[in-house]
Amino acid sequence: MGRVRREMGILVRGLIILQRPHSDPMRKRSAELRELGRRIRAARTALGFSQEDLAHESAIDRSYIGGVERGERNLTFTVLCKIAAALRSHVATLTKDLPLKPR
Repeated sequence: MGRVRREMGILVRGLIILQRPHSDPMRKRSAELRELGRRIRAARTALGFSQEDLAHESAIDRSYIGGVERGERNLTFTVLCKIAAALRSHVATLTKDLPLKPR
Protein backbone atom coordinates (compact mmCIF):
# COMPACT_ATOMS: atom_id res chain seq x y z
CA MET A 1 0.00 0.00 0.00
CA GLY A 2 1.20 3.52 -0.82
CA ARG A 3 1.66 6.46 1.45
CA VAL A 4 -1.30 8.59 2.43
CA ARG A 5 -0.93 12.33 1.81
CA ARG A 6 -2.67 14.60 4.24
CA GLU A 7 -3.47 18.08 3.06
CA MET A 8 -5.47 20.86 4.64
CA GLY A 9 -8.44 22.12 2.71
CA ILE A 10 -11.27 24.61 2.86
CA LEU A 11 -14.80 23.60 1.96
CA VAL A 12 -16.38 26.26 -0.29
CA ARG A 13 -19.90 25.56 -1.59
CA GLY A 14 -19.28 21.86 -1.93
CA LEU A 15 -15.75 22.21 -3.38
CA ILE A 16 -12.63 21.45 -1.41
CA ILE A 17 -9.88 23.95 -2.10
CA LEU A 18 -6.51 22.58 -1.03
CA GLN A 19 -4.02 24.81 0.70
CA ARG A 20 -0.40 23.92 0.20
CA PRO A 21 2.31 25.86 2.05
CA HIS A 22 4.74 25.70 -0.90
CA SER A 23 2.18 27.23 -3.27
CA ASP A 24 1.53 30.31 -1.15
CA PRO A 25 2.66 33.30 -3.28
CA MET A 26 3.08 35.47 -0.20
CA ARG A 27 5.54 33.18 1.55
CA LYS A 28 8.38 35.00 3.20
CA ARG A 29 11.54 35.24 1.15
CA SER A 30 14.84 35.98 2.81
CA ALA A 31 16.51 39.30 2.17
CA GLU A 32 19.73 37.48 1.23
CA LEU A 33 18.05 35.40 -1.45
CA ARG A 34 16.33 38.49 -2.87
CA GLU A 35 19.66 40.35 -2.96
CA LEU A 36 21.44 37.40 -4.59
CA GLY A 37 18.67 37.21 -7.18
CA ARG A 38 18.98 40.94 -7.85
CA ARG A 39 22.74 40.58 -8.41
CA ILE A 40 22.27 37.62 -10.74
CA ARG A 41 19.63 39.53 -12.76
CA ALA A 42 21.94 42.57 -12.97
CA ALA A 43 24.86 40.44 -14.19
CA ARG A 44 22.62 38.67 -16.71
CA THR A 45 21.23 41.89 -18.16
CA ALA A 46 24.71 43.45 -18.27
CA LEU A 47 25.74 40.59 -20.57
CA GLY A 48 22.60 41.07 -22.65
CA PHE A 49 21.36 37.59 -21.73
CA SER A 50 17.70 36.69 -21.48
CA GLN A 51 16.64 34.23 -18.78
CA GLU A 52 16.44 31.67 -21.57
CA ASP A 53 20.06 32.40 -22.57
CA LEU A 54 21.27 32.06 -18.98
CA ALA A 55 19.30 28.86 -18.55
CA HIS A 56 20.89 27.40 -21.68
CA GLU A 57 24.42 28.47 -20.71
CA SER A 58 24.10 27.09 -17.18
CA ALA A 59 22.06 23.95 -18.07
CA ILE A 60 19.32 25.00 -15.62
CA ASP A 61 15.61 25.30 -16.36
CA ARG A 62 14.45 28.82 -17.29
CA SER A 63 11.66 28.83 -14.72
CA TYR A 64 14.21 27.95 -12.02
CA ILE A 65 16.36 30.92 -13.10
CA GLY A 66 13.28 33.14 -12.75
CA GLY A 67 12.69 31.82 -9.23
CA VAL A 68 16.32 32.48 -8.31
CA GLU A 69 16.11 36.05 -9.59
CA ARG A 70 12.91 36.64 -7.58
CA GLY A 71 14.58 35.27 -4.42
CA GLU A 72 12.18 32.31 -4.27
CA ARG A 73 14.79 29.57 -4.65
CA ASN A 74 17.34 28.60 -2.04
CA LEU A 75 19.84 27.37 -4.57
CA THR A 76 22.64 24.92 -3.86
CA PHE A 77 26.29 25.81 -4.14
CA THR A 78 26.57 23.65 -7.27
CA VAL A 79 23.77 25.58 -8.99
CA LEU A 80 25.29 28.89 -7.88
CA CYS A 81 28.62 27.79 -9.43
CA LYS A 82 26.88 26.93 -12.73
CA ILE A 83 25.14 30.31 -12.81
CA ALA A 84 28.36 32.19 -11.94
CA ALA A 85 30.28 30.36 -14.69
CA ALA A 86 27.54 31.12 -17.24
CA LEU A 87 27.69 34.80 -16.19
CA ARG A 88 31.49 34.76 -16.55
CA SER A 89 31.70 35.75 -12.91
CA HIS A 90 32.94 34.39 -9.61
CA VAL A 91 30.70 33.11 -6.84
CA ALA A 92 32.52 35.54 -4.53
CA THR A 93 31.46 38.48 -6.70
CA LEU A 94 27.81 37.46 -6.56
CA THR A 95 27.84 36.78 -2.81
CA LYS A 96 30.08 39.60 -1.53
CA ASP A 97 28.81 40.96 1.80
CA LEU A 98 26.16 38.27 2.15
CA PRO A 99 24.59 37.55 4.57
CA LEU A 100 23.29 41.08 4.97
CA LYS A 101 23.99 42.88 8.23
CA PRO A 102 20.98 43.26 10.54
CA ARG A 103 19.43 46.70 10.53
